[in-house]
Amino acid sequence: MKLAFCLFKYFPYGGLQRNFLDIALQRVAAGDEVFVYTLSWQGDIPQGLMVRIIKIRAFTNHIKYKKYSERVSKYIRQDNVDCVVGFNKMPGLDIYFASDPSCKARRHGCIQRMNPRYRYFIEFEQAVFGTDSHTHILVLADRQQAEYQHSWHTPDERFTLMPPGIHRAACAISDAAQQRQQIRDEFGIDDEQILLLMIGSGFKTKGLDRALTAIHALSKPLREKVQMRVIGQDKAAPFIRMIKRLSLQAQVKILPGRNDIHAVMQAGDLLMHPAYREVAGMIILEAIVAGLPVIVTDVCGYAHHVNKARTGIVLESPFDQSQFNNQLALMLETDRLQWHQNGIHYGRTQDLYSMAEAASAAICQFCCSKANR
Repeated sequence: MKLAFCLFKYFPYGGLQRNFLDIALQRVAAGDEVFVYTLSWQGDIPQGLMVRIIKIRAFTNHIKYKKYSERVSKYIRQDNVDCVVGFNKMPGLDIYFASDPSCKARRHGCIQRMNPRYRYFIEFEQAVFGTDSHTHILVLADRQQAEYQHSWHTPDERFTLMPPGIHRAACAISDAAQQRQQIRDEFGIDDEQILLLMIGSGFKTKGLDRALTAIHALSKPLREKVQMRVIGQDKAAPFIRMIKRLSLQAQVKILPGRNDIHAVMQAGDLLMHPAYREVAGMIILEAIVAGLPVIVTDVCGYAHHVNKARTGIVLESPFDQSQFNNQLALMLETDRLQWHQNGIHYGRTQDLYSMAEAASAAICQFCCSKANR
């Protein structure tokens, strides 16, 4: 089959981008021709992917994305593809991999709803989820499907729930202690210090401001034992200013994305993920199977795994900063060994790894049924 994979931007450290690449390479391995249409691509292009970089100039992102959609539709006809798989919302998709929450479900004021940017997002979301659409949707969590159905009344049969799809390399392995020491030496962190981690692109959405506030609220003796490393690809300037304002320069460092995150997790003592919103949150599962305890907000699609695995604390909605401050202090003063052991056991006994295979199979099934109509 000839498949079109559409996403606005590819960079190596985004969760959506990792899912896209895993699924695309599954289809390449199955013998399909995979055309990728994107506005930008960072890093090497894996063998077997035919990547078209679509150059578009526009003053705003929503205009750029609209022009991209129009241009892609021409390329799709030109390349004579059999099925169109989208990783961002846009018209003309046969299959949409739903990595984002519903725009319509979020609360917006009257003035904001009149904004051209908002109208663009609603138009593209309706093109995927509206009752007049035939797009099949791959969702990552039950609550995500419920949110979209509440907004658009999309019928059940147009959804397929995907299992999680982290890499088995995230699991704690025999040289975990060596990895831990190596990374802690690199970061300049001794055995008596507590290493807190925040990992992922999108610092604002992930709740970095909440995490910094909670660290600032720790008692002075506990705060002086803490080191925090924030690792990801995003605009760091506003948070660097916040770090200075809270006098946390000695505790907190923001670092660029890196390829050895699984080793970094072995070096950590706690993952902080107080997200404002998160459809799934692969990093949560990766922390669990690495044996890294987690404190996370319940809005994250994969937060329930923390409770199920008994590997940390899930903060209930509505978010309360004081509660977060207190729970963080409690976790830092608690022996975290049992959480660590529970997570490793969970990773060995649960299917947390087959999303790419399941999505690949769903794409094959849908495209074959489309060809037979």
